[in-house]
Amino acid sequence: MARFTFKLPDIGEGISEAEIVAWHVAIGDRVEEDSPIADMMTDKATVEMESPVTGVVVELAGEVGDQVSIGAALVVIETDAVESGDEVVAAPPTAAQAETAEQYEAENPGVEEVATETPSPPRGEGQPQAETPATAPTPHPSPLPAGEREQKAHALASPAVRARARDLGIDLASVKTDADRVRHADLDAYLRYGSGEGYHPPHASRAREDQPIKVIGMRRRIAENMAASKRAIPHFTYVDEIDVTALEAMRADLNANRGGRPKLTMLPLMIVAICKTIPDFPMLNARYDDEAGVVTRHGAIHLGMAAQTDAGLTVPVIRDAQDRNVWQLATEITRLAEAARAGKLAPNEMGGGTITVTSLGPLGGIATTPVINRPEVAIIGPNKIVERPVFKGDEIVRAKLMNLSISCDHRVVDGWDAASFVQGLKKYLETPVLLFAD
Repeated sequence: MARFTFKLPDIGEGISEAEIVAWHVAIGDRVEEDSPIADMMTDKATVEMESPVTGVVVELAGEVGDQVSIGAALVVIETDAVESGDEVVAAPPTAAQAETAEQYEAENPGVEEVATETPSPPRGEGQPQAETPATAPTPHPSPLPAGEREQKAHALASPAVRARARDLGIDLASVKTDADRVRHADLDAYLRYGSGEGYHPPHASRAREDQPIKVIGMRRRIAENMAASKRAIPHFTYVDEIDVTALEAMRADLNANRGGRPKLTMLPLMIVAICKTIPDFPMLNARYDDEAGVVTRHGAIHLGMAAQTDAGLTVPVIRDAQDRNVWQLATEITRLAEAARAGKLAPNEMGGGTITVTSLGPLGGIATTPVINRPEVAIIGPNKIVERPVFKGDEIVRAKLMNLSISCDHRVVDGWDAASFVQGLKKYLETPVLLFAD
């Protein structure tokens, strides 16, 4: 028997550490080569690490939520490998380990080195061989019974589904699915009809148990980014009302004659209006490096679009939005939203934005005060469209109205500039034929 130390490889350029967001093994589990052992999250992506060898897990680096430095031991596995001197020959990196945060299909450095077998103490003639003491393991959840471990190994699910099942106390192996892996819908069905720990049938008391939830993974990143934004940026928000009656009528006509093109929502039309207005207000399409004291006004518009996912809010970026027409924007919005929900955004699709739009769609409410996506200096929030009577001269007519919010960094953008920018947007949205005029 020999011990193999799997050290956390470099899973993203410039990354010094990664967070443990899920363990797929426990001490005492037997793992097969290429089977998943942990999900590790960086600022850019979540990467599933796979075991390069077959053996029994004897040490884990820590608990879910802990940070592990690049090059530090992640898992120690006792293998049946044939020894070569005092070393165990390392297996080459697996496909999942080659999937990095910088480029999901690029090859990563893999395992850095191999630990040697712990030598046995000398023994006298006729004495039994003494057992080699194992290094004290890092605290971790108790190992599962062998039968449960075998079932768990066959329960396929995404990291988000695994995390939710863990929080609910559900054994994924007991959840039925008609797909190739357990989905959120399968967990919902299990909660409704099953009898696991996460299922609470109706009873006399309607009070639910307290549920402490550790802030880890994507939720931790969101918390840190939002706190840093509010701490560093003096926000102000301006709200104005826009009559989108003509815009909505035009959108209906475009959708009725779209052919095989994607259905238009309000968002691509809003983005076209933003791209046409920004050249007159370049300070809003900017990023502020407050440590260097430098504001960079960007020529290209790399527009972030806030998207809600099961793991939390993420902001994929539409590159060079100013060069795309309304149909191309609709296609890109759909593609990025689906990739975000599936957790398959590439690193270059998650950063480098110059201005952001955040919309709650039908839930948009009367007005919002969105938080700026630092180091950007502005974020735009269209709100819910409502139908109300309005005066047109001496007549009262039916109109579709929408409040538009914008939050700005007051260190860079003055209130007059923000209000003027929204008035520019209003011109395009209330006279939508201008959206298609050069």
